[in-house]
Amino acid sequence: MKGAEDEDPQYWERETGNCLGAQEAFKGNIETAKQRFNQTGGVHIFQYISGCEWDDETGEVNGFDQYGYDGEDFIFFDLKTETWIAPQQQAFITKHKLDHNKAWIAQNKNYLTQRCPESLKKYVNYGRSSLMRTELPSVSLLQKTSSSPVTCHATGFHPDRAMMFWRKDGEEFHEGVDEGEILYNNDGTFQKSVDLDLTSVPPEDWKRYECVFQLSGVDEHQITKLDKAVIRTNEAGNHIIIITVIAAVVLVVVLVVVLAAIGFLVYKKKTAAKPYLPDSDKFSRSSDESSKNVNSSTGLIKAD
Repeated sequence: MKGAEDEDPQYWERETGNCLGAQEAFKGNIETAKQRFNQTGGVHIFQYISGCEWDDETGEVNGFDQYGYDGEDFIFFDLKTETWIAPQQQAFITKHKLDHNKAWIAQNKNYLTQRCPESLKKYVNYGRSSLMRTELPSVSLLQKTSSSPVTCHATGFHPDRAMMFWRKDGEEFHEGVDEGEILYNNDGTFQKSVDLDLTSVPPEDWKRYECVFQLSGVDEHQITKLDKAVIRTNEAGNHIIIITVIAAVVLVVVLVVVLAAIGFLVYKKKTAAKPYLPDSDKFSRSSDESSKNVNSSTGLIKAD
């Protein structure tokens, strides 16, 4: 965004003005939608999303222009047919109006296929050092229990254009394989996993399988051979937890015993240092005694 500011000093002022104008238009759209749905009050949400996708490898461009009301699709523009699609009956009036506005359709098409991709390419160039970086993942083999599928998990890669699959004897293998989607990490990288069900595979055949990760733009593939010794499993974790808990309990018991022994020794030491007072010399309280008395045999002053 620093690049955008440097190139266009009025960027933020212009965009802020656009947002304020859109806010007023949204208010009007909500009132129109409320009439269409026979609504008189309550809280309602009007949503709008417009943008484009650009594949820097193939050059393919795709645009989208969508409106939503109260969390559901209301109407959207089909760029291929250059018509508006109305998923709900209440949007038919809007569809009819927009389909007959040829000037608006031409303007919308020009924005989605020309102006938007131009801006997108410019922004990608501004952030090239971050957006176009290449980071290889760390790949791990995971398994919940000995009877669960083995998961090949890759995390920390960038960009998100990646393929991941299992191979058997060097050939891509799909039987008993469940491929997950590419997911976003909080640090801007991505993760992906692919599961392999080994229920019907004898242990001696595990060495025939390997997990392959391919990152776009990187020629060398990351290959992880299926090896029981390197699988990270919850079962092993449970054993460690149990051992840790037992060790902690033993440590607590030992500490309690040691503290008790020290306390007993201190008590014995203090008891041995006290002078012995025979029963006849112990202080006794009576109504005619003063608040303080001196025991003649020991010289101890005892308070009332």
